[in-house]
Amino acid sequence: MTSFSKDRRIGRLAILLLLSEDNKSEQQELLDQFGWQGCTGKVGSMEAHKVVAAIETTAKKNGVIKSDIYRESHALYHAIMEALSGVTRGQVQIGSVLRTVGLSFSILRGNPYESEEEGDWLAVCLYGTIGAPVKGSEHETIGLGINHI
Repeated sequence: MTSFSKDRRIGRLAILLLLSEDNKSEQQELLDQFGWQGCTGKVGSMEAHKVVAAIETTAKKNGVIKSDIYRESHALYHAIMEALSGVTRGQVQIGSVLRTVGLSFSILRGNPYESEEEGDWLAVCLYGTIGAPVKGSEHETIGLGINHI
């Protein structure tokens, strides 16, 4: 029976990679040790599709997913939407309800299980601000999405 490995918690590592200010090399060592891929980026927008596009573009440019394999893009899309759902409190709307986001993100790809047969999973973590499109009218937000490839 295959079990989830506590040492290989992909969501936790995605959060740490994004929020850690001084241990980037420690997280990179873990990624290298596990043979995982990851990257970070930033996006700000009043439109959800621009957030999705920025994360997908970053993942493709950094080799976290292959752009010519549909199931990889599809898995990433679902992880992004789950993370956005956390950021927007279940209603994935931004500009249509006069809200804007300023987000940093991390994307990780790896196998969080003890058995290699389980295959790769993707984790997307978003952290930043959401609020009215007026400076000073925002608050912190965070979201995490995990999906299998």
